[in-house]
Amino acid sequence: MSKMDLSLIKKPVITEKSTSNAQFNKYIFEVRNDANKSSIKDTIEDVYKVKVEKMNSLNVKSKPKVFKGQRGTRSEVKRIIVTLKEGNTIDMGAKVK
Repeated sequence: MSKMDLSLIKKPVITEKSTSNAQFNKYIFEVRNDANKSSIKDTIEDVYKVKVEKMNSLNVKSKPKVFKGQRGTRSEVKRIIVTLKEGNTIDMGAKVK
């Protein structure tokens, strides 16, 4: 895995809670399960041209669900909460190339 691998970041999490955290310079991203903090930090700093102050990771485990009588499982997800240094912001509406 290289330092800057765009496939590490699956997508930004756009919810009411995550957009309200943007005022505190905190942004949430869904990442690959095998990604580590240092490579994600390097990728976010290179792609968005910001400085990362702190990162917190969340591993959401899979669990069984039933939808319209069909049994299945919700997939496992890894999320990273990125706190940026003062003065840095990320435009979540912008596309990453």
